[in-house]
Amino acid sequence: MNILIKPILTEKMNAQAEKFNRYGFIVDTRANKLQIRAAVEAQYGVVVEDVNTINVMGKFKSRFTKAGLLSGRANNFKKAIVTLKGGDSIDFYSNI
Repeated sequence: MNILIKPILTEKMNAQAEKFNRYGFIVDTRANKLQIRAAVEAQYGVVVEDVNTINVMGKFKSRFTKAGLLSGRANNFKKAIVTLKGGDSIDFYSNI
């Protein structure tokens, strides 16, 4: 199971990283906090202090078009906000 799917690279998460040393990731919905902690520490070589998870359930969406009513569901995903220890940091832009 690939636990870390992709990092969240937004202005809000960049501000969190600079100010509070927190980084966001989209993770597998079946992963727990211990697995997320181990995956981040193994992949980036940092020490994780805390992991907060948010399970975002797919919402039912519908809209009116010329063809009639279209409906469907959005994807389910899970976010993990990882707080690192004092001197550690992750540079997502180093390989660009």
